[in-house]
Amino acid sequence: MRPMLPTLTFDVPEGEEWLFEAKYDGFRAILHWGQEISLTSRNDKPLLDLFPEIKAFLEQNKEKLEPFLPLTLDGELVYLENAYKAHFGSIQVRGRMRSEKKIAEKAKSAPCRLLIFDVLMIKGKKISNKEYLLRKGELEALFKDCDLPLKPDETNPKLIQLIPNYRSFNELWEKVVLHDGEGIVAKQTKNQWEEGKRSSLWLKFKNWKYVSCFITAYEKSNGYFYAGVFQGEKIYPIGHFIFGLKPDEKQALFQIIKDNKTDEDSRYIYVEPAICVEVKYLEIYEEQMREPHFHQFRFDLKPDDCTYDKFIQHQKNLPPEIDITHPDKPLWETPSVQKIDYIHFLREIAPYILPFLKNRLLTVIRYPHGIFGEPFYQKNCPDYAPDFVETKMSEGINYIVCNNLKTLLWLGNQLAFEYHIPFKTIHSKGPSEIVFDLDPPSRDAFPLAIKAALYIREVLDHLELISFVKTSGNKGLQIYIPLPENTYSFNETRLFTKFIAEYLVSKDPDSFTTERMKKNRGGRLYVDYIQHAEGKTIIAPYSARGNKAATVATPLFWEEVNERLTMEKFQIPNLLKRINSGGDPFHSYFQTKNVQKFSPVLDFLKQQH
Repeated sequence: MRPMLPTLTFDVPEGEEWLFEAKYDGFRAILHWGQEISLTSRNDKPLLDLFPEIKAFLEQNKEKLEPFLPLTLDGELVYLENAYKAHFGSIQVRGRMRSEKKIAEKAKSAPCRLLIFDVLMIKGKKISNKEYLLRKGELEALFKDCDLPLKPDETNPKLIQLIPNYRSFNELWEKVVLHDGEGIVAKQTKNQWEEGKRSSLWLKFKNWKYVSCFITAYEKSNGYFYAGVFQGEKIYPIGHFIFGLKPDEKQALFQIIKDNKTDEDSRYIYVEPAICVEVKYLEIYEEQMREPHFHQFRFDLKPDDCTYDKFIQHQKNLPPEIDITHPDKPLWETPSVQKIDYIHFLREIAPYILPFLKNRLLTVIRYPHGIFGEPFYQKNCPDYAPDFVETKMSEGINYIVCNNLKTLLWLGNQLAFEYHIPFKTIHSKGPSEIVFDLDPPSRDAFPLAIKAALYIREVLDHLELISFVKTSGNKGLQIYIPLPENTYSFNETRLFTKFIAEYLVSKDPDSFTTERMKKNRGGRLYVDYIQHAEGKTIIAPYSARGNKAATVATPLFWEEVNERLTMEKFQIPNLLKRINSGGDPFHSYFQTKNVQKFSPVLDFLKQQH
């Protein structure tokens, strides 16, 4: 079955007969479940072998879905980066995999999701000829009956999720731009689903990025214009375009190139940088613009104005409320990180750090001169903070609560490097997690933290407790045990942290100690079980650290905790590449809270106490 397709538009449709859905960058996929399950691509290619996590999830939920079979759903298979954005590069990598072992590993460590926006058949009855609004209602009812997510959520382990619709384009557009999503699909409320048709009743409106560049060549066989920018004194090629030009513009541009050519071969006509244009595109993939379209000539620019630095800076659309001051300011030296690089890092890491900052009283450490000057702690929200920054009073301090991307980027512009959070949310009566902070006496003693972490994991696995591990970003490791909210007190969790600390000391007294006086520790790792308490804080997962190496407090897979582990592997410039290639080790963190078997352990400790 070939899917119905949207038509590209540059104008937002108006009128009450239009509804809007977020558009995701993945593989269009139609799911049919009759006697067997099939998932086919836009070109009718089977997808289930490449994405076994989808098949496994469907089979696990067969009992819930069975009353609605045979069933046909239309959607997008994605690697979900956040609620409004799919990561194109990651789904492309998955699509090219052929090794069953590697596919299985990826399905476990970085599962993809099937986002559904339409239903074509339900209970064996074809409904594709019904109006869109009615089909959407049937789809929402199906998802509610089957207890499936009613909106995309990259942290939800349920891999089949609904794409909801919005009545307001502007409301959805603000979210899409904020989260750097691909765009919006506008759907006419009375449209019918038409197989294989590109319809004007479905319109796609994309979240373009813009680059000022110059023409470098013309390809004679297909009419493509090649573009570049200056990186220093060299020309950096950024791709080629043909769409968006009117016939007279295309002819005029070709004639200028022909009249001013510097060279020509069997394939290309070459020209010196002189003709400046503005091109819009979706994103950079494999160092080339994706879906480039000519936007306008830039007669006001000189080729020297078209630089690689500006090209990189404009790849991330920052919210208009965020005015980045001094973007070229150096913050770290080795590796070299400028302020705009750090802002882009925060933009990309937001889906991973924001869930841990959400509803927590935030203490930041600001570095007004980067690592080259003195930092300072900030707890009170400054008077000049914009209105979108949420706050919460606690013990006379008006704390920032970083609940949205705009606040995170604003803090980044204030040069807040470190984000320290308490062990509970503003709505929690007790701890939201247990954290063991394994802080060795020096960087050279990092192997002590590795040894302690592995000993602790042995115990936790034996007790059937689900744990997560991350680097501190400085010289230690931190182990997390997520807990259900409003269930335990800090006094109760201290019974457990003390038990683990005493176990470590008894296991290896030459390596570990609970001695609070530094002078009495003798080079051993101090196991600070008292630190896990009301009002204490710890560095948030994925927060940068204010040290010379630009390291990040990085979640790890447990198998990475071995003698080869080093802190310097996890720095601002390479962290997103790590997540995109290997997945987020904390991706199931919040889902484990309600299945954590902590009560039996605590009951046992209380009996012994």
